[in-house]
Amino acid sequence: MQFLKLFHLLSVLVWVGGMFFAYVVLRPAAVDTLEPPHRLKLWDDVFRRFFKWVWASIALLLASGIGMISLFGGMAHVGLYVHIMLMLGIAMIAIYGHVYFALYRKLNRFVGAQSWKEAGEMLGKIRRLVGLNLTLGILTVCVAVIGMVL
Repeated sequence: MQFLKLFHLLSVLVWVGGMFFAYVVLRPAAVDTLEPPHRLKLWDDVFRRFFKWVWASIALLLASGIGMISLFGGMAHVGLYVHIMLMLGIAMIAIYGHVYFALYRKLNRFVGAQSWKEAGEMLGKIRRLVGLNLTLGILTVCVAVIGMVL
């Protein structure tokens, strides 16, 4: 059980921490220092690298979460906070899936074609959804911590 919790926590740290860094630190610095073509190329490369880690985090979160739930005897035997965490996690995965399969792929194509206006529009959509996912991720951590204490 302890290793499942550890893997679960590490996966959350990678995903949510990565979004926090990108949203709060990298984005403003990129806006302040790079012209749009260079900024868009940077984000394309950042996403390519980060999204591999997000996929690994999602796989590990699902595996460790399902493993812990099964050790407790299934969903009927876990606290309400686990149900809430699972619901929020599924929402985050769905949002990420949309970002990756719909928006990021378009961003990547637009950057490759040097279609900067369209790439900028895609980046703006991604930014808003990353902000939403970051908020959901922080909320999920709060639910976990408060749920385990109560």
